Amino acid sequence: MSLSLVIRRALAEQGWLPFDRFMAMALYAPGLGYYANASRKFGRMPTSGSDFVTAPEMTPLFGQALAVQVRDALRATATHEVWEFGAGSGALAAQLLDALGDEIDSYTIVELSGSLRQRQQERLASHGAKVRWVSELPESFSGVVVGNEVLDAMPVKLLARIGGVWHERGVHALESEFMWQDKPTDLRPPVDIAGTHDYLTEIHSQAEAFVRTLADRLVSGAAFFLDYGFAEREYYHAQRHMGTLMCHRGHMADVDPLVSVGEKDITAHVNFTGIAVAAQEAGLATLGYTTQGRFLVNCGLGPMLEQAPLPEQIAGQRLIAEHEMGELFKVIGLHRGEFWDAVGFREGDRTHTL
Repeated sequence: MSLSLVIRRALAEQGWLPFDRFMAMALYAPGLGYYANASRKFGRMPTSGSDFVTAPEMTPLFGQALAVQVRDALRATATHEVWEFGAGSGALAAQLLDALGDEIDSYTIVELSGSLRQRQQERLASHGAKVRWVSELPESFSGVVVGNEVLDAMPVKLLARIGGVWHERGVHALESEFMWQDKPTDLRPPVDIAGTHDYLTEIHSQAEAFVRTLADRLVSGAAFFLDYGFAEREYYHAQRHMGTLMCHRGHMADVDPLVSVGEKDITAHVNFTGIAVAAQEAGLATLGYTTQGRFLVNCGLGPMLEQAPLPEQIAGQRLIAEHEMGELFKVIGLHRGEFWDAVGFREGDRTHTL
């Protein structure tokens, strides 16, 4: 059965799907969704058959710098385990495992995709029994959690203000095509949007629910999420009237998630204020919030670059340059227990902007 048929059957039953339901099926339908099928996702160049590149594929210096913060957190929280959500190609896991060595007792990957899990197992085979895979978090655990470009792939709801009236944007089918359809709703963005002009945006119910679940089950430890996004005031600025929803395929971007369903990634920028508030309400405090560029420099990327071969220096500069990934990507740290001066946020912390 094709993914299109699966979605059409759901539409036949309900007549209309809210976008977060459609996005969940497009990305995660077992065996058919983008992250569940066998296509290659991660790679430096489109000639590899990949769709996009993430920081760990660009250079191992990313994982080596992140390991400095993970090591700092392991010591501060007196824990000995690392947990990674959505490990992709396994590149980051390999980098952290190599850097941390015997400082950790286990490395657990929470992965929903069977095809990605198989690739990760092949890549990480040399690390033996230290690495394990689970499909969900246990009822309680301790350790340091990492997630690189995980929150942006969690399904979002779309809200559209049209003629001054708020609607939830969803999907219906017209003959052979998926089409947008809006319905009036009581849902609202978390802040008022100035003006009366038409406005499209996202709300992140699933990402915030994920953080609350994490907070409920993390007995002791910390969590670090790296992703592209903004604090709330910038996210819902009146001028950002087209939203942030984006698709990626063959290292090209487009804004239409209703075509080539299951064949491309669908993402939205992260509202980091919403993440911090959800965590705080569930018992996790914010350890820090800053740009990826500042975070990696705080973690010692500068000296690493000086000692690296020229190709690695060039790739590493992309991680921290403001016009590349350094400014758009942010890092948020959450923790349970006593606050400490985490190395990644010692300079340039922007928690006050959340």
